[in-house]
Amino acid sequence: MKRILYATDYSENAIPALKYAFNLSEKLNASLFVIHVFDYPTVFSKELAEPYQNLEEKSYKTHYQKLVDFCTKNYEGDIDKLDLSFDAIEDKSIVKGIIKKANNLSADLIITGTKSEKVLKELLLSNTAKQLIEKAPCPILTIPKEQNSLEIDTIVYASDFEENDISAIYDLVKIAKPFNATIKIVHISSKEDDVYRNKMVWFRKLLNEKVKYDKIDTEIIYSEDVFEALKSYLNEKNADMVSMLERSSKGIMKMLFHTDLVKKMETLGNVPLMSFNEDQL
Repeated sequence: MKRILYATDYSENAIPALKYAFNLSEKLNASLFVIHVFDYPTVFSKELAEPYQNLEEKSYKTHYQKLVDFCTKNYEGDIDKLDLSFDAIEDKSIVKGIIKKANNLSADLIITGTKSEKVLKELLLSNTAKQLIEKAPCPILTIPKEQNSLEIDTIVYASDFEENDISAIYDLVKIAKPFNATIKIVHISSKEDDVYRNKMVWFRKLLNEKVKYDKIDTEIIYSEDVFEALKSYLNEKNADMVSMLERSSKGIMKMLFHTDLVKKMETLGNVPLMSFNEDQL
């Protein structure tokens, strides 16, 4: 991963995600692009106090300087030594502004913060987060507002043992490797049978052929409650990140987005979530 895009709203909740972005970009030796998407105030009067072009220029300069100040304040080292760029983007849609910048940069990863301690709860409720995952040209890493640790020892990848999972895991290794982190691939099944046991054997063989990384485990958990099973697994493995593949028709991410069990999701935990879109692999 060579280009990481971090989008911020300057809020206190965005600071943990910014620090995470700093740490990850340094660890991966990647360029970090920090952006803020803003919109001009609606002007109802036909007569402007000053030319529109001046307003545009002033807004850009204001937000650009705010980005620089925000990053400088929250980085403990010499910010001038970082491979760091800033951009203030005018767009009525935050999602469109982020995606346009990501496309222009050919970004490898987009990092965002969340207003909630619970990432998955916010994804259930936030239309912006869902749209980003569905439309972004690269993976989305969502950081909870109470994220403290910057180290990554264990990454849990929730899988259906499909071929597209291999592509997502291939990209995930690019993050795991510099941290020497273990990737634990888990499938949660409602019943015990030979179908997924055989599928896991096939998946392991394909994974070994396509992905060269020693610290990968695979297993199946049997449970009628996917949320409780995933919650217990994340706690048991002390996961530093959970990763999933969003599919158009099925998969764990689809179940999360189309469930009414929000109360259960609130207890899943505050683990950073890496979301891959099947259509972008």
